[in-house]
Amino acid sequence: MRTTNEIREELDQAIARRAELWNRLAQGSDAETSAELAGLSKTIDELWGEFRTAEARKRFGSPELIHARARTEERLERDSRRVKQAA
Repeated sequence: MRTTNEIREELDQAIARRAELWNRLAQGSDAETSAELAGLSKTIDELWGEFRTAEARKRFGSPELIHARARTEERLERDSRRVKQAA
């Protein structure tokens, strides 16, 4: 998995390229530019998703660890309830 800095760098480049394409389209309609712009917008959306995922991993850990902690907490809670009921 790439770092958030790497993703952000690629994202910044894609956003700058998209601005160039919008300026080109403002001067006149062009099918090739429109197609590139549509593809670039999709790429930017994917990069934002990847960035958010990387940020969440950095902040909260891997999904596997989160699930393992949740299962452990559930098990401890069940065991606690059983002890209280037995008492």
